[in-house]
Amino acid sequence: MMHVYKIFRAAEWAAFQAAGETRGSPDDLRDGFVHLSTAAQLDGTVARHFHGEAELVLVTLDAAALGPALRWEVSRGGARFPHLYRDLRIDEVVRAGPLGAAPSPGSAVHGA
Repeated sequence: MMHVYKIFRAAEWAAFQAAGETRGSPDDLRDGFVHLSTAAQLDGTVARHFHGEAELVLVTLDAAALGPALRWEVSRGGARFPHLYRDLRIDEVVRAGPLGAAPSPGSAVHGA
């Protein structure tokens, strides 16, 4: 099983849990898809979008279970990133846990 990951701020995670589904963060809404990352891409995502933030939640998803709405598209640095072109549902979460304070660039992301 291949996993992909979504990082939520605490308030975004709480809203997702309450609603049972999410269209994602303000960046996701702006771009028209839910931004996801592979395990290898997590450190870069944290460094670029969450540096220094606390109370982050790392959500693990089964890539195959997301179906055809999951597309792999070229993004940062020419790498192919997973993008979900539909709402993410809470029942698709395989695992979720605190990421804690965002690590500095080059450090290992905890909980991946």
